[in-house]
Amino acid sequence: MSKELTSRAEDYSQWYNELVVKSALADHSAVRGCMIIKPYGFALWENMRDQLDKMFKETGHQNAYFPFICA
Repeated sequence: MSKELTSRAEDYSQWYNELVVKSALADHSAVRGCMIIKPYGFALWENMRDQLDKMFKETGHQNAYFPFICA
C-alpha cells in the first residue's frame, strides 16, 4: 500500500487524505473539501475523544467543540 501513496515527506496533506480513504476510515463527500467519516473511522474518533476527555477532566480542564467549516 505504501507504494501507492504520495510520499509523506513530499506532500503530507495529500498523503494523509490518501491514507484515510484507502484505509476506508472516511470517503469524499459531494460537498467539496468535506469527508464522510465511516463506521471504523468514527469508532476510532470516539475512542480518541473518550481518552482525551478523561485526561482533560483528570487535570481539571473542560472539553469544547468549535464550529467546523468545510473548506
